[in-house]
Amino acid sequence: MKHYFSQLQETIKRDWDLPALANYHGEVFSYKDIATYIEKFHIFFDGACVAKGEKIALCAKNTARWGISFLSINTYEAVVVPLLSDFTTDSIQHLVSHSESVMLFTDTDMWAKMDISTMPNLKAVVSVTDFTLLYARDEKVQEAFDSIPETFNARFPLGFTRESIHFPTDNLQDLSAINYTSGTTSAPKGVMLRYECFNSMVEFAIENNYVDSNDSIVSMLPMGHIYGLVFEFLYPLCFGCTVYFFGKTPSPTLLLKAMKEIRPYMVAAVPLVMEKVYKNALKPVLSKWYMKVATHIPIVSGIVYRKIGQKLMDAFGGKVRMFILGGAAFNPEVEKVFRKIRLPYTVGYGMTEASPLLAYENPSKYVPGSCGKVVSCAKIRIDSEDPLHIAGEIQAKGTNICSGYFNNPEASKNAFTPDGYLHTGDLGIMDKQGNIFIKGRSKNMILSANGQNIYPEEVEAVINSQDYIAESVVVDRNTKLVALVYLDKAAINNAGLDEESVSDIPEKVRINANRILPGYSQITKVEVVLEPFEKTPKMSIKRFLYK
Repeated sequence: MKHYFSQLQETIKRDWDLPALANYHGEVFSYKDIATYIEKFHIFFDGACVAKGEKIALCAKNTARWGISFLSINTYEAVVVPLLSDFTTDSIQHLVSHSESVMLFTDTDMWAKMDISTMPNLKAVVSVTDFTLLYARDEKVQEAFDSIPETFNARFPLGFTRESIHFPTDNLQDLSAINYTSGTTSAPKGVMLRYECFNSMVEFAIENNYVDSNDSIVSMLPMGHIYGLVFEFLYPLCFGCTVYFFGKTPSPTLLLKAMKEIRPYMVAAVPLVMEKVYKNALKPVLSKWYMKVATHIPIVSGIVYRKIGQKLMDAFGGKVRMFILGGAAFNPEVEKVFRKIRLPYTVGYGMTEASPLLAYENPSKYVPGSCGKVVSCAKIRIDSEDPLHIAGEIQAKGTNICSGYFNNPEASKNAFTPDGYLHTGDLGIMDKQGNIFIKGRSKNMILSANGQNIYPEEVEAVINSQDYIAESVVVDRNTKLVALVYLDKAAINNAGLDEESVSDIPEKVRINANRILPGYSQITKVEVVLEPFEKTPKMSIKRFLYK
């Protein structure tokens, strides 16, 4: 198995002057630039007496300099601790301290809100905004930073060249990163990932979705989350792809503008993004009376759907080879339309503890409603007496699976079965072909009064397909199912609904949903919430806040 450091080293040498990392309409860094910064930061780490295996936290907005910072830490063989920039200041300070980080890379404006006394282990704080030193614990650290240019020039008197790059590769079993989960159902835990965890994902990705120097990608997912880190940054960059970053979540208009300019080869997103594309761009068109007639005429229907699909592909730049969705359940109604317009999409399944992928399938072989088949670097089993028909916990084992949770021995012990399989906490079934179908989270499952297992995610998919519903959460209240819904205000405004019509929406949703739902999962009541549900950065609803 080839180390991703070896691949990155080869790519840097081959694509020396080509663009590697860029901010959309901002700074652009070539592979040479990246290699130079990596070497200079290595000089700083060494001068500041940072040892191999010590932790360095990275908490900043998505930018090209974030990527350079990550690679500098990672290739030095310090343990990188990527933290979500959406965490509160208190949470960031706590996690920097909990991870025992000796340095912190962060944005200048974020640092201004922090209290250094809460992070006593820190030797230095570096600005990801402009790579200046924001804090030095003592003169030795300050001197190590100030002397970087002099040391660099002395080390490479004839200049820094392709031949100057040497990344270590004898570290596959070593700890590479501590990635704190985003807290969908509980407080964040520090997932310990080895170099081989990243390696197995990079290797699997290139085997299933080739990328090279002619390709570009738009990075939309948070880099502090493992999904975005691996599939929108690490794996594409290792093979020569130019990665473009947005500093913050773009508006739909800006996103599509960027897509047309950058023309990405792949789009990685959470289902919510593509569901919004469907509701805002496709559903209004397909709902017109003449489109309803056209799509019910066999020969005409195929032509219409193909044209709609081509227009959507053009809107994303025209070079997208696949859309990879993951992180949450995909709405069946939306999926049905995507199949008809022949969108090259697939739905994967994973989690931070799996670095992140557990299941995937090529769009051409993807089975609707599933999340693909187990990845080649892992094994999956369903803890059920009848895995084909009765949902059981999905359990996994492989080189991509984490080593446990940092400074949390109890959680680490409870995370694995006696024979070493990871408890995912997800419930699912697996068909004879190996396709995995997620039913929901074990913590979310509701046991009805008559003993039926109710998966709220399945009920929510039905509710979310109703008109004027943006998102929902189904909860159990005294053995009765109640749906909390946040209304789609844009759709309501576009439809010109009056106050009375809006007040009728909850009951109409309940009636229409119950026509589809089985008897044991009927909704008793629909309640409207006034604000969007609080979410993790990967757009999963924090269910534990709503009961």
